[in-house]
Amino acid sequence: MSTEKSCLGPFRNLIHRLNNTVCSDVPPVSLVISDGCMSFTLQAAKEFGIPDMLYWPISLCAFACLLHFSNIIQRGLAPLKDESYLTNGYLDTLVDWIPGVKDIRFRDLPSHIRTTDPYDPVLDFIIRETGRTYDATALIFNTFDTLEMEVLDALKSQLPLPPVYTVGPLHLLLNRIPFSESQSLGANLWKEDTKCLKWLDTKEPNSVVYVNFGSITVITTQQLFEFAWGLANSKHNFLWIIRPDLVVGDLAALPPEFTEETKERGLLASWCPQEDVLHHASIAGFLTHCGWNSTLESLSCGVPLICWPFFADQQTNCRCSCNQWDVGMEIDSNVQRDEVERLVRELLEGEKGKNMKKKALDWKKKAKEATSPDGSSSITIDKIVNEILSSKVTD
Repeated sequence: MSTEKSCLGPFRNLIHRLNNTVCSDVPPVSLVISDGCMSFTLQAAKEFGIPDMLYWPISLCAFACLLHFSNIIQRGLAPLKDESYLTNGYLDTLVDWIPGVKDIRFRDLPSHIRTTDPYDPVLDFIIRETGRTYDATALIFNTFDTLEMEVLDALKSQLPLPPVYTVGPLHLLLNRIPFSESQSLGANLWKEDTKCLKWLDTKEPNSVVYVNFGSITVITTQQLFEFAWGLANSKHNFLWIIRPDLVVGDLAALPPEFTEETKERGLLASWCPQEDVLHHASIAGFLTHCGWNSTLESLSCGVPLICWPFFADQQTNCRCSCNQWDVGMEIDSNVQRDEVERLVRELLEGEKGKNMKKKALDWKKKAKEATSPDGSSSITIDKIVNEILSSKVTD
């Protein structure tokens, strides 16, 4: 929220300095592409008479839900009257009036709407930022047309919303660019441990569950133990990424009996090159927090999901994965080891797991098609560049 209060002045000064430099190697600023939640850039771009495109690193479905937060409040669905609404069935209320969004319950909306505070500053911030997107030159999303076509069509019809561009999965486009190792555009928040890839090489195809809750999700010690014993009791192989700060207020330490029980079929690592892991032939499924990057990477690799969403847009991604794209199964937020064991077994042994794998491979093919040279996302990238160049010629 401090970006809204503190960033406009320095950002305006930066553009001014760049536009007035005497160095011929520094061209004037002709376009701003900024994060969707940094709408202060819109005012600066307007003052300098340059276009500003907002990049939203979330799904179209999640964005459509955010865009209707103010309507949800006007309908009296939020804020929640008290904490009892989290457990009395209210969260299963169907929200069936957001254009292009199907089969979404209140519990599946981005988590910031589930507040009891009528003056919640984060909720207020989201409503304000999404409201300002109408002033942008265009909106850019890391998704692809066939994955979210209904939402895309609905957003395109919601005038005066600016043009919506889908350019994903971005990591597949990036992989087409021949970077040397020193020029890598990787953006991991943690140092990668590549030794796990050699361990995966020793495992049979489609025999390993990959477990990773992302860069910032935190869990309790009890939840850690429930996941651990669920994985152990499944009797299947697993690669589990456990960050040093994964457990709230404590070390992520597992009991020695768990280590002994799983020493032949489990590997714990602090971080890993996720895309390489998901591409590995031994990976059968991904137990994930359903962050949008992880979801897209998994779909692009043809890997089905076991979903345990934590916050923000992850609940929405989970619902889409399970109910629209047919590649996921959800774990209850109050995780229990029996449920973890059951879902891991279903994923690797059951008929539903086989169907999910088949569907995931279908999405892999479509993601590859979208980012091929003549695919929808590649064409959209070219369109964005051509529009930028044509506007410079006009100016």
